[in-house]
Amino acid sequence: MSPRVGLDVTTIMNTAIEIANKEGLEAVTLATLAKTLNIKTPSLYNHIDGLTGLREKIALYGLEQLYQQMADAAIGKSGDDAVREIGMAYISFARNHPGLYEATLKAPDSSVELQKAGGRIVELTSRILTAYNLEDDAVIHAVRGLRSILHGFASLEQKGGFGLPLDLDKSLQLLIDTFLAGIKTMKKS
Repeated sequence: MSPRVGLDVTTIMNTAIEIANKEGLEAVTLATLAKTLNIKTPSLYNHIDGLTGLREKIALYGLEQLYQQMADAAIGKSGDDAVREIGMAYISFARNHPGLYEATLKAPDSSVELQKAGGRIVELTSRILTAYNLEDDAVIHAVRGLRSILHGFASLEQKGGFGLPLDLDKSLQLLIDTFLAGIKTMKKS
C-alpha cells in the first residue's frame, strides 16, 4: 500500500499532539487520529510503528521541547535565578502543552533516544545546581527534589487542585524559593 499524498510523520505528530493537548494523551488512539485526518487507520502504518511507536515519538518530541524551553530560560542566568527560570519554564511548558507534557511522563520503557532526551534535562539541571557546591549524590537528590516539586505543582494545577483564588505563580515562586533555601543547607563543608 502506498502512502497517501500529503500525509507524513510531521502531520500525524502535530495532529496527535493537538488531540493530546485538548483531550489528554489517552484520547490519542489510532482510530481517533485516522478519523481526525480523514483517512483509514491502516494508512497510519505507512508512517508510524503503531500506537506505541507514535507515543514514543511524541514523548521524544516533548522531552526535546521541554529541554529547549528550560535551556533557553537558563541562558545568561546562574544560581537562584537559573533555578527559578528553569522552574518557571517547566511549569509554562506543562501549562501550554498539557498533552505533550503528559507524554513525557508516560514514555514507553525507555528507548535509547528517550533515555538521552531525559538525560539532557537531568544534565542541564545538574549543571545549574553545581553552583551550590553539592557533592555527587546530593546533586542527584536535589535534581529529583526539584523535578518532584515541579511535576507535583504542574499535575495539581492541570487537575484543578488549586481552588483558592491566590496567584499560582506566586505560590510556585515561594515553593522554588523554599527549595533553594533547603539545598543551601546541603552544601559541602
